[in-house]
Amino acid sequence: MGFMIVIACCFAGMVIGGMSGSDSMVAVGFFFGLASGLMLLRLRNLSARVDALRNDVDALRLAQPTERASMSRPSREDSATSATPSRPAVAAQTTEPSVPAWTAPVIDLRTDEAAPPLPVAPLPPAPSTRPPHMVVPPRRPSGPDPFESAITWVKRWFSEGNVPVKIGMLVLFAGVAALLKYASDQGWLTLPIELRIAGIALAAIGALVFGWHERDRRRSFGLSLQGGAIGVLLMTVFAAFRLYHLLPPTAAFALMLVLVAGTGVLAVLQDALALAVLGILAGFAAPILISTGSGDHVVLFSYYALLNLAIFAIAWVRPWRALNLLGFVFTFAIGTAWGVLSYRTELFASTEPFLLIYFAIYLAVPILYARKREPTQRDIVDGTLVFGNPLIAFALHAGLLDGARMPLAYSALALAAIYALLAWQLMPRERMRVLGESFAVLAVGFATLAVPLALSARSTACTFALEGAALVWLGLRQQRVLPQVSGLLLQALAALAFVFALSFGTHGNEATPLANSVFISAVLIAAAAFVSAWLYARSASRTPLALLLYLWGLAWWLGAGLHEIDRFVPELLQVQALLAFFALSAALAALAFARTAATATAWTSALALAIAVPLVFLFGDAGARPFAGWGLAAFATYATAGYFALHALREARGPVTAFAQMGWVWTWTFAFALALRQFGQDGHLGVGWLDALTTLPLLAAWAITLMRPLWIAPPLVTRFDEYRGVLLGLQAIVVSCTFVLLFWEAGDNAPLPFIPLLNPVELVQLGILACAARWLIDSAVPVELAQRRGAVLAVAGFAFITVATLRAAHHLGGVAWDAQLWDSNLAQTSLTMVWSVLGVLGWVLGSRRGQRVLWLAGAVLMGVVLAKLLLVDRMHLGNLF
Repeated sequence: MGFMIVIACCFAGMVIGGMSGSDSMVAVGFFFGLASGLMLLRLRNLSARVDALRNDVDALRLAQPTERASMSRPSREDSATSATPSRPAVAAQTTEPSVPAWTAPVIDLRTDEAAPPLPVAPLPPAPSTRPPHMVVPPRRPSGPDPFESAITWVKRWFSEGNVPVKIGMLVLFAGVAALLKYASDQGWLTLPIELRIAGIALAAIGALVFGWHERDRRRSFGLSLQGGAIGVLLMTVFAAFRLYHLLPPTAAFALMLVLVAGTGVLAVLQDALALAVLGILAGFAAPILISTGSGDHVVLFSYYALLNLAIFAIAWVRPWRALNLLGFVFTFAIGTAWGVLSYRTELFASTEPFLLIYFAIYLAVPILYARKREPTQRDIVDGTLVFGNPLIAFALHAGLLDGARMPLAYSALALAAIYALLAWQLMPRERMRVLGESFAVLAVGFATLAVPLALSARSTACTFALEGAALVWLGLRQQRVLPQVSGLLLQALAALAFVFALSFGTHGNEATPLANSVFISAVLIAAAAFVSAWLYARSASRTPLALLLYLWGLAWWLGAGLHEIDRFVPELLQVQALLAFFALSAALAALAFARTAATATAWTSALALAIAVPLVFLFGDAGARPFAGWGLAAFATYATAGYFALHALREARGPVTAFAQMGWVWTWTFAFALALRQFGQDGHLGVGWLDALTTLPLLAAWAITLMRPLWIAPPLVTRFDEYRGVLLGLQAIVVSCTFVLLFWEAGDNAPLPFIPLLNPVELVQLGILACAARWLIDSAVPVELAQRRGAVLAVAGFAFITVATLRAAHHLGGVAWDAQLWDSNLAQTSLTMVWSVLGVLGWVLGSRRGQRVLWLAGAVLMGVVLAKLLLVDRMHLGNLF
């Protein structure tokens, strides 16, 4: 409502002024209406407060008699009680419950607040819910209607107070308005532009002086007036130069410089950050506003150097972070824009000194800021300047050098030395410890960065990744979200920069494996992600971001290793290099688990050990030897790293240890199987020998796990018993599948002659049956399967004898090992005879031992033989046979 009154008064004043037909009178009418509206609004607020106070006083007057009655009534009751003390006491004990004492509020008319209550004796409860002596004061009525308040205020204004003075003021306003109109009509207000600008400047100077005078009594008003006056003066100088060409560029620039310096002095003297920000903004805008297009960068950067020295001087006495950030952002933003648009290589000597000056200033400003802050304050380290200054300055320095590698490497080493020296000086001081630790992180980062820079010019990705990890550390240390988000974004930007450089760049002459910029840069990006993940994992929040960052770093680590193998390792040796790389990764992950006890690192180590299983099959496809040449070196690395990893994973919880141990056992099992098969191929042995040699390590590993588990238990030792049953089950599945697959093999055992049941394939199958019989009575086997031991072995044995009979018919009878084997008279007759013998044996043994199941199996088999004679053999041999 107040805002509408002001708007209405302004509009009315503009309409009244517009009736004269003069623009100046419209402006006068607007300001007169604005003043009248503000006065009306102020008087309306005062009237509302008077009415509210009057209502409060009326309510208090109504409540006073009731309070006196309530205070006098207990006294009469007390006298009556003292006259007859026994009867009321008995009545109170027998008929009335105890009532808590009620306290009457006393209102203090001076403060409109409740004073401490007066104690009153307890009163007997009344039938109604409200005690008869308690009178609720009337509710405060809502404020009067605004229209009625305005009429009432007008009446009071003309009937109360110093009425002649009020009317005289109205007459004075009307007279001044008439005088202004007359002066406008006569042309007296038409002045030269020089006088008008001078008048505006004088008015602004007067406002500035008045604001300075009011700085103590009314600080906000005084500072606002000073800031507005300075802004008017700056715009006046700009208008005089740019619009009306009344000032030369040098004079205009000098005036702006004086205004900026004066603003800084006023800000420091009055401890007014807003004035300082205004002055710095004007200072950075001045060269742009006064620019004539000459493009002299030395003058521009010299001026900005002076401006930044002023910021440094202010930082010496005032910890104004906003001012520091403002100067930092404007300085490097304008410098970067100039470098992109106007920099040439021949300007390096006149540009690099200014970059070093700016870097030195904003290296010292965070130290001054931390020195002025209290140790208990939260943001004692300005992370934006601490980490942003070297990041941007180094990137600009790389641009000025046009990617020269060795100068950049030396620059990184120099920065590392500077930050190390600062960290050494600041870390012993308690209040500067966090800043010293930040400088130590930067020292390590730049020292690390110098290595890839000496080999390549890919500095941006490494810089961004390392600075991003440092910002994450600082954000978590100070519990601030912005540095954390900035650090993560910097790491993402580092990855994009690296991919861009790798996609559109060239490798150059970097022919050294591992010691080249591509690998080291990718490893540094991975290291930054790993450090960030570790920082989040150990923080109190335990955010899932730690796992994502760890996987991100792991992807970069794997990508770096695979890229190096593909780039430098010949194709015939790549599988060996892959095995060694994953073994090294397993060891490093296990080492990280030993230090952090993180589940992700344990699973990484276990997966790296288990991935060797498919790599063994790649050995076979590539014709590589597991235990010869580089294959032997790769498996030696795997043995060393794997043993260390398993030893470190002994304390891991959950299935990760079992997964790692099984991957370890299966890798060696398949490696020996491949080595024996290759040995048989070298000796030109028959296929039967190759199959037997391939299966033999599987059978041996199963037998060792069954009967000598301590041979393969280290380094888990006692914990191996927890996973032995699972390993036995997996071995049983793999060996059983191998047992079935051998049924389709002819079993050529050249150069030796074929002997039934004594050839390599059938000997291995017999060994499998023996291990299966031993496994089915092991304590790790499920009870349901152990109870069916006889049936399982009987089925497996029957299948084995059947295939062995057919294999004998093939080798001894010359029957082809193909689908025609089933149509052979010799094969069918042999099966009939063998099955008959088996059926009779089942009958006899079942009868003698009293095993009805065995006897019944023999009977069923004899029935099968009879059916076979009638349906199959009769077709081949006739009825007589």
